Amino acid sequence: MRYKTVLSILSLHAAMLAWGAYLHSPTLNEPGHLAAGISNWQFGRFDVYSVNPPLVRMLAAVPVLLAGAKTDWRGFYEGPGTRSEFRLGSDFVAANSVRSTWLFTLARWACIPFSLLGGYICFRWGSELYGPAAGLLALTLWCFCPNVLAHGQLITSDAAAASLALAAGYTFWRWLKQPTWWHTLVSGLVLGVAELAKTTLVVFYPLWPLMWLAYRWPELRQMSHRCWLRELGMLASRMLVGMYVINLGYGFEGTCMRLGNYRFVSAALGAAPGTKEAPSNGGNRFSGTWLSSLPVPLPKHYLLGIDLQRQDFENFNRPSYLRGQFSPKGWWYYYLYALAIKVPLGTWLLIALAASVRIAAKTGWRDEFILLSPAFIILAFVSSQTGFSEHMRYVLPIFPFAFVWIGRLAAVFDGQHRIRTGLAIAALAWSIGSSLSIYPHSLSYFNELVGGPRGGPAHLIHSNVDWGQDLLELKKWRDKHPEAQPLNLVYFGYFDPRHVGFEYIASEALFSGNGPLRADEIPPGWYAVSVNFVRGYPWFAYKGDGTEGHLAQERLVAFQKLQPVAIAGYSIYIYHVERGSDKR
Repeated sequence: MRYKTVLSILSLHAAMLAWGAYLHSPTLNEPGHLAAGISNWQFGRFDVYSVNPPLVRMLAAVPVLLAGAKTDWRGFYEGPGTRSEFRLGSDFVAANSVRSTWLFTLARWACIPFSLLGGYICFRWGSELYGPAAGLLALTLWCFCPNVLAHGQLITSDAAAASLALAAGYTFWRWLKQPTWWHTLVSGLVLGVAELAKTTLVVFYPLWPLMWLAYRWPELRQMSHRCWLRELGMLASRMLVGMYVINLGYGFEGTCMRLGNYRFVSAALGAAPGTKEAPSNGGNRFSGTWLSSLPVPLPKHYLLGIDLQRQDFENFNRPSYLRGQFSPKGWWYYYLYALAIKVPLGTWLLIALAASVRIAAKTGWRDEFILLSPAFIILAFVSSQTGFSEHMRYVLPIFPFAFVWIGRLAAVFDGQHRIRTGLAIAALAWSIGSSLSIYPHSLSYFNELVGGPRGGPAHLIHSNVDWGQDLLELKKWRDKHPEAQPLNLVYFGYFDPRHVGFEYIASEALFSGNGPLRADEIPPGWYAVSVNFVRGYPWFAYKGDGTEGHLAQERLVAFQKLQPVAIAGYSIYIYHVERGSDKR
């Protein structure tokens, strides 16, 4: 009966992800991911979109290749620090035209198993720590979390990284409980696969030995030197197996290349001692040192991807946004703030209740230490990168660890704790209801603390609310409102909306000039404006003639003074301006 319940919840989760994947247009990064995944298969090289490992995008590309998708590689260019994936993504959409939306749906469906794995591991780990009821609670939180529903339906790597991070933590915990060579092999394989999902998880390599020492320290006097050496050998073997899997995932491209032969673009790795930046054509701070002759036991573009991501945090050329304010740098508390308003309040209440529960006798503090350490380390690591702050999704890998830990609440599900049990059930219902209230537009979810998705953009923008996902929703709205012609569109995305069958115009008045546009300068007509631009985010947008127009910061903030007549999803605001004034 218990496993039937698990299967039912996972089936519903898969159906919700599949429906959301079908409804939404490609997000900002997805065309680049898909083009990169196709290039990985066709050319066996991994320099396109190197800031992300290839596992998720390669899986997403399989059904697209089988469906006979067209490709266009004329926009490819290479060199230290180049990012050709966005141009290639736009060209892929242009080559496949209106068919591209179906191809993205196929690619998204191929990635749903990652999220199902995350849900199943939540159930397994929660059940083994706190009992079957705890496992079901953790599974339910995962499957109905709006942030998991948002990213689990995409071909980006965030949901997969969350699932595989939990799987890596779970298999490591199983090894600690039963340090056999079988568990060593399994945990090493899972670690390597997790590293192929997201480079953020590289923190697991230094973390696992420290966690092993902390877990075993109370047994210091009981364990013989032989036992210590045996487990140390297993731990080293586990790391080697994981590293082998990483190299295998990259086809051993550039494995064991000498460190001195790399051309780095970040200041951390590319700048010579005493300088602040790497040369424009790349540099290497290890040149001329004894380290330069050392072979690097990693794929070439795995290390270069980490270097390129580091450069983004050092020299990000767009402002960060928080609570209506723009900053050239990020904030250390950005992710804490984002979690406070992007996680359902019912889930926060469950966290508070879980903290008040005394854990069962069979679950010691060491088990919870192993469970929670990865979440805290990932949160601390990401928060320390203050070069820019844009995406709450960077901390999505901490979610499943928190859900499993919340499962400890199952200890109060009995007749002796009626008040706490009632509160827990009410909090769970609140969390699920809040999430479902805006489904399938889960990417734009904000909790009631800031007024939901309507109030959220005053606090966070970009992938937290508007990632280009609602273009098809806008098309549906326009088809139902033929009077809204012609429609001026200023859309946040990397490809021309005409390539997915959306015809539009773009008033030159929206693009001309560098300062903020006044409300009385907006010509009469119908406008559809991505909320990122309404909040003042600087970016480019395609005009109706297919050319690009760049929008200066705060160029379109005048739309904040207008009342939209409708909203496509929760990210594209639709306005009807009369007589060039603020009348609607």
